[in-house]
Amino acid sequence: MENNLIFICAVFVLAGVVKGVTGMGLPTVAMALLGLVMPPLQAAAILIVPSLLTNMWQMLERRGLHALWLRLRPMLLGVCAGMLLGGAFFAKGDGRAVLGIALVLYALLGLTSWRWQVRAAQEPWLGPLVGVATGVLTAVTGVFVLPAVPYLQALGMEKEELVQAMGLSFTVSTLALAAMLAGHGAWEPASAGMSFVAQLPALAGLALGSRLRARLKPQVFRRCFFFTLLLLGGHLTINA
Repeated sequence: MENNLIFICAVFVLAGVVKGVTGMGLPTVAMALLGLVMPPLQAAAILIVPSLLTNMWQMLERRGLHALWLRLRPMLLGVCAGMLLGGAFFAKGDGRAVLGIALVLYALLGLTSWRWQVRAAQEPWLGPLVGVATGVLTAVTGVFVLPAVPYLQALGMEKEELVQAMGLSFTVSTLALAAMLAGHGAWEPASAGMSFVAQLPALAGLALGSRLRARLKPQVFRRCFFFTLLLLGGHLTINA
């Protein structure tokens, strides 16, 4: 793993820049690029600390967290349950093909104009289902955007509330992923140490991305981001 240190640091700088510009994407970018050189579970172990720190910051930067927790609790508990289920069946697999397919689907959703709409009456039963599906996919791939992010976007939240909701969802998913990895012995000392090291380039990239946000056109950047994910996902799927 030491031979990959420079590559890992570069990946987290880039992933931090993406998150600084768009408010999301650090885990997705990191998993997509790290998945080129290592199994998803090993990459996920390195992701834990940078993901937890950046998403906790995103979650805590505005008020209203308690009310948001109460609203999203069914989905978040579903994430934890899905992580247990996915970990029990798939934690020892390679998972690169599933990661590639998940990245392709997420990229296609981001590149199209399709938007999901969820009514308030649907949240009590749909939230847990989305959570379980997200947990299972996270256990297999280390990526916790599907179907959680499209679901959150479908709830009709204001922009800042949506950003906080994604921070809350990603924080819970990261903690559940860490527990699953530890339970299966996948968060080894070398991976844990690399995870702590990776937080520094991730935070540096986050700061740089925040400064670049005002100079870039967000829509153009997002399209480039999703197109790159599409290519990476296709590469992982074909070569798995």
